[in-house]
Amino acid sequence: MRRVRYEKNGGPEVLFVEQAPEPEPGPGELLVRCEAIGVTLPAVRKVREGKEPAPLGGEVAGTVVALGPGTSGFAVGDRVTGLAFAGGYAELAVVHRATASHVPAYATAVDAVALVRSGLVARGAHRAGRPVAGESVLVTAAASAVGGLALQYARNGGASRVVAAVGDPAKADFVRGLGADEVVVYGDASWGEPVDVVLDGVGGALLAPAVRALAPGGRLVAFSSGGGSVDAFELLVRSASVIGFQMAAIARDQPERYARWREEQWEAFRSGVLRAPVHVVLPLADVARAHALVEGRVNCGKVVLVP
Repeated sequence: MRRVRYEKNGGPEVLFVEQAPEPEPGPGELLVRCEAIGVTLPAVRKVREGKEPAPLGGEVAGTVVALGPGTSGFAVGDRVTGLAFAGGYAELAVVHRATASHVPAYATAVDAVALVRSGLVARGAHRAGRPVAGESVLVTAAASAVGGLALQYARNGGASRVVAAVGDPAKADFVRGLGADEVVVYGDASWGEPVDVVLDGVGGALLAPAVRALAPGGRLVAFSSGGGSVDAFELLVRSASVIGFQMAAIARDQPERYARWREEQWEAFRSGVLRAPVHVVLPLADVARAHALVEGRVNCGKVVLVP
């Protein structure tokens, strides 16, 4: 089978496709023939900044071709999506059943990798901010896969005003199409009128202006892998708070809630209430281009690889 690998850290140019043995599923694992692979910023950062080269994992969707010992709830031939913690950029990937879920007949594999994980993160971050109908919400990285879905959750949740923060003004039409009332650019001196909730998927240097965008009593939800620090005085003068959110904690500690959110999300997608924007679908051999799009923050929506 074909898989993507890299032997040294660097930019997209270090990625290459090679022939490799087919993996075997262990206990509680599914072997999935991948039809779609989602490219994420954490994976891009791992290639660029990781301590040493490591197998690339991520979101996959496809058909189950084999089951490991003691694996229940799935059968060969099922269409599924889930996380491959290693070896996800490949024609065949091993997915643990705890992260796997069925893909409904009305959705494609591309829909699944664009919607499920990104949408659950967006929904969870939105809920963590404890929004009340009529409050205002600002979303950073608003043109990303997660950000685009977060805009929709804010809009559908009754926000009086939805603000999209982006790095490039050329993305304004895209985010407005997903429900943004206003668009601000990271380098702007002001992000307009303060908001009640900020959903921050960027972190780093963007945390400071994100905190300054909060109204008195506002809440900032930090769910990015980008790290960063917050000035406590800025929180003090606003009586504001910062809330950390990690989807893995919900999936691990509250599996029933996680499953319910997922089913509700699929229903919203089926009924047209929720869209899963896809920027581009590329063949596996174009993995370097896919990573370049995400690293350069060029994409509007999900970047997807297909073996």
